[in-house]
Amino acid sequence: QVQLVESGGGLLQAGGSLRLSCAASGSIFSIDAMGWYRQAPGMQREWVATITSNDRADYADSVRGRFTISRDNAKNMVYLQMNALKPDDTAVYYCYADDAYRLYWGRGTQVTVSS
Repeated sequence: QVQLVESGGGLLQAGGSLRLSCAASGSIFSIDAMGWYRQAPGMQREWVATITSNDRADYADSVRGRFTISRDNAKNMVYLQMNALKPDDTAVYYCYADDAYRLYWGRGTQVTVSS
């Protein structure tokens, strides 16, 4: 089992920056990829970014060039640096971990961007 806890969400104005953190614990040795999804009110959960165990990163088109995902394996942390935020980025952001058998999810952290 893997447990994930997100932090770093908040309320800010468009154009601002925020860094989300995700702390992993439990059977972390089994984790390959980690990343982020988000879910806006009334919308389906949307993939945002992924980083693999060898630090290969990939992004949704909607955030590429503005968001950066990184991981610190020594601290069992994954981060999402979000710059140039837009009101459309408003959502609950969920951290996930993939051990090739299943996905684990955190409870999410709210990000609200005002215009």
